[in-house]
Amino acid sequence: MTSQLPELSGKVALITGASRGIGYGIAEALVARGDRVVITGRTEDSLKEAVETLGAERAVYVAGKAHDEAHQAAAVERAMEAFGRVDYLVNNAGTNPVFGPIADLDLNVARKVFETNVISALGFAQKTWYAWQKDNGGAIVNIASVAGIAPSPFIAAYGVSKAALINLTQQLAHEFAPGVRVNAIAPAVVKTKFASALYEGREAEAAASYPLARLGVPSDIGGAAAFLTSAQSDWVTGQTLVVDGGIFLNAGVS
Repeated sequence: MTSQLPELSGKVALITGASRGIGYGIAEALVARGDRVVITGRTEDSLKEAVETLGAERAVYVAGKAHDEAHQAAAVERAMEAFGRVDYLVNNAGTNPVFGPIADLDLNVARKVFETNVISALGFAQKTWYAWQKDNGGAIVNIASVAGIAPSPFIAAYGVSKAALINLTQQLAHEFAPGVRVNAIAPAVVKTKFASALYEGREAEAAASYPLARLGVPSDIGGAAAFLTSAQSDWVTGQTLVVDGGIFLNAGVS
């Protein structure tokens, strides 16, 4: 990949949860257009491997837990130290540690889900705002889910947290305007390790209900994030872009 990289765009993105899966797909899309990236994640070895693939001159990493405020500060500081700016923030880090009915949901697990999926996004947004975006502008993209738009049996905590993230997107878009645009992406099932329980061993069956006849892949979300951090979306803020292979077209169809 490094031998085919375009000229630098001058823009820098901080992408959380980006050592693999959707986050890595977004990093790949932004690097491919000339941006530099700071990626975060919990596993240092995976982050190192991702940076090697993206190109060490275009990417750096910071390992840590997304909900840890010290990690949030360190990631933003690393972006400023390495590249002198942070134009784009992509809040992709998320967790879904439990499957089952909401009546049996452990409230401590629910708190953990909200800490990672919602509070960490707010923390990164605050720190990015004060470090660069307040005075210089930019864009934020929050990776939500179709589970935040309609009920999703057995992953209720995840869905409720993503609904909160969509509302947080609107709140930030209102308060950070006009200099910073804030939008969300709501994917359906994307083929990643994170979502493997939803399709592994039965991918054809899972994909059969999608009008486009396949599950998503990380590059699908990478392309959407590239759009929402580009000049082509300069008049778009506070919106949630559903990227779902058409699955919502089946609503109400028996």
